[in-house]
Amino acid sequence: MNTNKTLILGIGNQLMTDDGVGGQAVIRLAEETKQMSNVSCLDGGTLGHLLVGYIEESDNLIVVDAAQMQAQPGEVRVFQNEEMDRFLSTNPNRSVHEVGLSDLMDMAFLGGHLPKRRALIAVQPLDTDWGVELSGPVLQSLPEVCHRAIALIEGWRV
Repeated sequence: MNTNKTLILGIGNQLMTDDGVGGQAVIRLAEETKQMSNVSCLDGGTLGHLLVGYIEESDNLIVVDAAQMQAQPGEVRVFQNEEMDRFLSTNPNRSVHEVGLSDLMDMAFLGGHLPKRRALIAVQPLDTDWGVELSGPVLQSLPEVCHRAIALIEGWRV
């Protein structure tokens, strides 16, 4: 593809406290990237395998998700390209919900449409019980998540 289309994909369940961080980040990023060409934001929620088409249509992919990393609640880590692949493959259940991000990436790879540039912006959750509010540490991490996503997009455009 020559379009250099970037998809920012938030995944997670908005009804499970910190698992909703991906969706909350995408809401903010949609506003922050609205002037950028070829950047789209999608709250993938818990749509699972229905998301593979969106991934395959993108040249660049940024996924924002809550992930178990044995880190401090609210800690943000970025995994790019092969590092993202390794992170997902070493323990495909690191995600705190059932979307199966590693399965989605495998499907895109097998179909020959794995995005050229890809990154996972992972946030360590504090709480994933029922609730619609993010915990304090995860809510406070949102500006950093957005900053890192914008930095990835700008870096990929150079």
